[in-house]
Amino acid sequence: MTFLDPATWAGKIFNGDWVAAGGGNLDVFEPATGQVLTTVGLASVQDAHKAAKNAAQAQIAWAATKPEERAAILRKAGDLWHEHEAEIGQWIMRETGAIPPKAGLETHMAQGICYEAAALPSHTMGSVHPSNNDHWSISRRRPAGVVSVISPFNFPLILSIRSVAPALALGNAVVLKPDPRTPITGGHVIARVFEEAGLPKGLLQVIPGAADVGIAVVEAPDVRVVSFTGSTAAGRKVGELASANLKRVHLELGGKNSIIVLPGADVAKAASAAAFGSFLHQGQICMSTGRIVVHESLYDEFVEILAGKAQHLPVGNPHTEQVAIGPVIDHKQLERMDSLVKATVGAGATLVAGGTHQDLYYAPTVLTGVTKDMPAYNEEIFGPVASVYKYTTTQEAIDLVSDTEYGLSLSILGDVGTAMEIADAVPTGLVHINEQTVADEPNIPFGGLGHSGNGSRFGGADANIEAFTELQWLTVRSEIAPYPF
Repeated sequence: MTFLDPATWAGKIFNGDWVAAGGGNLDVFEPATGQVLTTVGLASVQDAHKAAKNAAQAQIAWAATKPEERAAILRKAGDLWHEHEAEIGQWIMRETGAIPPKAGLETHMAQGICYEAAALPSHTMGSVHPSNNDHWSISRRRPAGVVSVISPFNFPLILSIRSVAPALALGNAVVLKPDPRTPITGGHVIARVFEEAGLPKGLLQVIPGAADVGIAVVEAPDVRVVSFTGSTAAGRKVGELASANLKRVHLELGGKNSIIVLPGADVAKAASAAAFGSFLHQGQICMSTGRIVVHESLYDEFVEILAGKAQHLPVGNPHTEQVAIGPVIDHKQLERMDSLVKATVGAGATLVAGGTHQDLYYAPTVLTGVTKDMPAYNEEIFGPVASVYKYTTTQEAIDLVSDTEYGLSLSILGDVGTAMEIADAVPTGLVHINEQTVADEPNIPFGGLGHSGNGSRFGGADANIEAFTELQWLTVRSEIAPYPF
């Protein structure tokens, strides 16, 4: 029997055991072929509320569990990601359309995130405060309770486990709703890992479902914290719903990320970085490079090199061919990005490379002459589309990359001194000097500003403790205090 046996989850959701789903069956399609890859259970709203209630009951004992016991389970989970890396990677490739290095990145990050989370139970969880009263004054971190995690399709494993693992490590229970297009690698793989790692039943609930289930895991009375990763439009709705129900909410949303190529930069290396940032995983990454802002002295050469790369990157099925570009997730996504490209070209932009597709395979695309009134300027395309802009002065470059409601990732290629000045001037959550825009590590605080998120961060001890615990003030006296009443 393999670690990931489709018979395990056929028609099922996970509550510590594999149980029948209230919403029937959900077919999972392979983007590369259009064929049904597997079938899972589709959760109902009733399933979501039951999951939250059962998680709340299980969480009480888990919060009281010794730190070393929680840490051991997280370490075991980390080991399992490595042990079953090849098998899990095959599912990532087939379910998401990822090339093998992207699949390997996901499993490697999942392993690292679990190892980092394993250190959280023994981390300092409070402070002692001076007081003018005759008592000890202490602030301490307590588990939040039940955390709902809503994850997207593009990096389903990483963007689920980065909340699931630290939330569990810190004594919480988790209700995980993966994107219905990627319920295996965004949900059931995680369930299997923690099942094998010995996580007590009820602490992790995995419920693939539609939008109504997403609403339910936010509204459920037993849920105290909501962690959402996805589009800005959807995140806004989640934020509004969480606010209406007085829930803490962490939103990691979209981006309109830029690369600035400074004068004197190595053009060939800069074009390589831009191609990677724009085209990796078909541009379906919140950190993907949407704008490439190139100094006028390098512009023509840069465009020529980038277009050449776009035209020669192999496109095909990553599961059966050695390619750089796989399929986008579904026809809805393809039609959206294609319409944005066509509307931009129709408005006067120049199509230098790409702009074509066969089935779900969209050719890497390069646009020039994009102006502020064109769709590709402002909108997150979420596809393999790079727009190249020319600038003259440093301030002009700063103004161009700052002209967006998003604030997630910025790359600056070239002179480090100038790059640091630009980094200080541009409002953004992430800055990478002499690297492209797509980057993450298990131990760093990841997040954006503006329409890219609400200021919360994922990753690293400080950010995770802040995200998934509540701060409690505690006072202690040696005997009952005297009062005048």
